[in-house]
Amino acid sequence: MNMKNLSKMAAIAAVLVAGFSACSSDDEVNTSVVTGTQEALNQACADWKTARANWEQSEAFLFGAADVYSIDPHTDTWPVAANDLAEVLRDASAMSNLDNFIKTANSGILGYHGIEYVLFRGGEPRQISQFTNLEYQYACAVAKDLYNATATLEAAWDSQESNKARHQIALDYVSSHYAIDDDGNQEGTLDGFTNFGKQFKNPGTGDWDTALEATREIISGCRDIIGEVGDSKIGLPYTGEDANYIESPYAYNSIIDFYDNIVSCKNALYGAVGATAPTQNSLLYFCLNTNITTLKSQAQTVQTKLETALAKIQSMKHPFALYYTDASCKVAIDALGELDEALGAMDNTLGEYADDATVKAQCQKINENYVDNVVLVTYRTLANNAEKLYQSILKIKAQ
Repeated sequence: MNMKNLSKMAAIAAVLVAGFSACSSDDEVNTSVVTGTQEALNQACADWKTARANWEQSEAFLFGAADVYSIDPHTDTWPVAANDLAEVLRDASAMSNLDNFIKTANSGILGYHGIEYVLFRGGEPRQISQFTNLEYQYACAVAKDLYNATATLEAAWDSQESNKARHQIALDYVSSHYAIDDDGNQEGTLDGFTNFGKQFKNPGTGDWDTALEATREIISGCRDIIGEVGDSKIGLPYTGEDANYIESPYAYNSIIDFYDNIVSCKNALYGAVGATAPTQNSLLYFCLNTNITTLKSQAQTVQTKLETALAKIQSMKHPFALYYTDASCKVAIDALGELDEALGAMDNTLGEYADDATVKAQCQKINENYVDNVVLVTYRTLANNAEKLYQSILKIKAQ
């Protein structure tokens, strides 16, 4: 999620009227350097990268809870409004009022990239001697909120509602956070809790009227992130249209982000997290083994273009923050464009079989597998590692 129209004065004003719960029990905000170890800060950075990878591998399915509950903009707005964040982190009055702001507003100073800003510089962990108590308090509060957001994603796609603790976190989250528009502004309270996993498995009960419609949403989710990576994440800096439009620039994590975004597509199409070949109840397996000649040929093209796109991203000159005009960027952009085109063709052919009983039955199996073995597994891992990140950040300060 990008956010290019942030107002500095609005962001600061919102902070000043909110509320905050610090990690420390001290009533007085401490502006001195935190008492902690470099090893603890390094571990927090490592855990940020793990949690970050989990999030990027979820971006092929930003529909459902991530969209409806505004979790994507709330946790993944970028570029960071660095000047605003730097001011807030040094403003004792603002920092003492941060908790309610974190819950109810979105800006470029929150989420993964806000945490990244205080943890990293030049692709490396910050020096503990430069890490202030204000930065510590901020990182703790944002990381806790980030965990609550990811726990909400897990609960919202768990059709069995098997984790009662995270289900309660989700109920609390949707009752205390606000909807966010494309410019980062609040636009009212969130709707009540919805189990999107149940809806996706049971067409006609929610956003998807038929099994085929839900299956085609899998493709649409992939195409959305493929287009964003190629046209925006890589394309805007590469073309010079917006040289500041660089994701994860402080951790030098951009190319890893891009790669993991396309891994999310691979997982979605292959039917399992980490699958190296399409699994039996996956969308791509069905298309590759169908008797529909055109669909089979198109699926073969998708598989080839997918692997090519991953390889071309991996071959980009690193770090992207320094080499975003390198020729390797254009190669990756072109490969992503070809993958998007191939998926579009496969999607169009699938759409022609809305009344085919065999396709309907197979789509039902694809959707059930997708919820349980792709979306839920990804979000559960994400929530586990976001919780680990929060605990690691707590431990930066010596107790």
